[in-house]
Amino acid sequence: MTTVAEIRERASKSRRWGWWYVTELRLREMRGYISYVVTSSIGNPIVYLLALGVGLANLVPQGIEGVPYLVYVAPAMLMSTILSVGAEEGMYPVLSGFKWHKVFFAIHATPISPGQIVGGFLFHLMLRFTFTAGLFFAAIVAFGAVPNSTGWLVIPISILGAYAIMTPLAAYAARLEDDSGQFALIQRLIVMPMFLFSGTFFPISQIPDWLEWIAWVSPLWHASQLGRVASYGMSEPIWTTVTHLGVLIAFSVVGAILMHRAFVKRLTK
Repeated sequence: MTTVAEIRERASKSRRWGWWYVTELRLREMRGYISYVVTSSIGNPIVYLLALGVGLANLVPQGIEGVPYLVYVAPAMLMSTILSVGAEEGMYPVLSGFKWHKVFFAIHATPISPGQIVGGFLFHLMLRFTFTAGLFFAAIVAFGAVPNSTGWLVIPISILGAYAIMTPLAAYAARLEDDSGQFALIQRLIVMPMFLFSGTFFPISQIPDWLEWIAWVSPLWHASQLGRVASYGMSEPIWTTVTHLGVLIAFSVVGAILMHRAFVKRLTK
């Protein structure tokens, strides 16, 4: 028979390591679709690099900004892939945890707090982002698209960029009672324009002036520019590099705060 002392010890352990238990749960759930994660993490970079970096590069033999086209687009393609994963994880998985599977309510029925649920959710995603970004980075290195020794920094930059888009979306998803097409609108009106006008395949100077503001509010553009600085030493004013980093941190921190508040409100109402 379990004693009162043992119950208290288990509760104390849950309060102390609750974030890790949530991470472990999420990792175990990933086993159901691990084949998709692995194949997409390997297949996407190869297809992208062959189709865009190698195939399209033949149409831009002069390169862009003084570097071969493949070198120019490789860090941005990595960023777009990881940020796409972040956008996906910030919508349906969050709503599912509250509405359909209700796993967040089940976890909260234990001594684990809403803050630990958020922390475990974010830590699990950091592991997933790192895995996917690491494989993509290995691919662009194999294609010779990372001339600088600081190129590995594209991995943490992509993780920060993914958080910058995922946390605000998760904060919004946590407040929804149902999906009535909101996520489809977000994809069409926010996510897609962000990927189209964030200088992934060409400098934003090539798009109309009245559309450039999309890039300046886009986490993808800031992440891509930082990735280019790390990958091949793209030349830009230091204040611009600091701005890129500051915008990503601001999006991530504010988004995480809003996400925490949304989880607390949803789980304790």
